[in-house]
Amino acid sequence: MNVAIIKYNAGNIRSVDYALRRLGIEPVITDDKEFIRRADRVIFPGVGEASTTMQYLHERGLDVFIPELRQPVLGICLGMQLMCRYSYEGDTRCMGIFDADVVRFESQKHEDKIPHMGWNTISDTHGALFNGFIPDKKEYVYFVHSFYVPTGMHTAATTTHIHPFSAALQKQNFFATQFHPEKSGGVGERILQNFLDV
Repeated sequence: MNVAIIKYNAGNIRSVDYALRRLGIEPVITDDKEFIRRADRVIFPGVGEASTTMQYLHERGLDVFIPELRQPVLGICLGMQLMCRYSYEGDTRCMGIFDADVVRFESQKHEDKIPHMGWNTISDTHGALFNGFIPDKKEYVYFVHSFYVPTGMHTAATTTHIHPFSAALQKQNFFATQFHPEKSGGVGERILQNFLDV
């Protein structure tokens, strides 16, 4: 299986590469559009800031190219947010794959911590990423983020930090997680394997 990890100005790409290698996949980290178009699976990871990253993607035509992909595509963390319609981080128009906006966590009480960082549970799971999961059973995954996508029509898993939000999204061939499956132990490996098995 050919798996392309989209190379752009975002961190954490190597962690995704290592996680896939543990599953027996040798991915290619690339910004070559023809290779990406021919790949069996595409992963769009990311750690960074929305506006500067979208500018980088726009300058290379990737903001138009990624939504046109027809094979299964997985966005991770910032990758998920950039697949949405708009982000309040830097007043950023994003790719519009998911009809949702990205908003900032606001503390409701003194003990609310921002960014949301560390292990938290996902629940209400459904869709191909969560094959074999029990919807009512809470599974732990790893988060690092200050902005989030509210729950809505594309929500495939839910987490609560300050209030409920979308831990995962799915629409047609596009999948996304706000958490980092590559840093989420056995649960994350199951999710990555489910993506490879789509």
